[in-house]
Amino acid sequence: MDLSSLMAKLKEFIVECRRVLMVTKKPNVAEFKTIVKVSGLGIGIIGLVGFIIFFLKEILF
Repeated sequence: MDLSSLMAKLKEFIVECRRVLMVTKKPNVAEFKTIVKVSGLGIGIIGLVGFIIFFLKEILF
C-alpha cells in the first residue's frame, strides 16, 4: 500500500465516524435506566449460567 491509498482510507474512516456521531444522541433518563436494567439483567444471566456450569462440573466430575 502506498501512502496516498492509506490516507484515502483514513479520510473515509474519519468521514464515516463523523456521520455516525452526528446521528447519535444522548439518551434521556428513561432510556438510560432501561439500558442499565437490561445490561444488569444480561450480566446476571451470564453469571448464573457460568455458576450453574461450574456447579454441575463440581458435582459430576
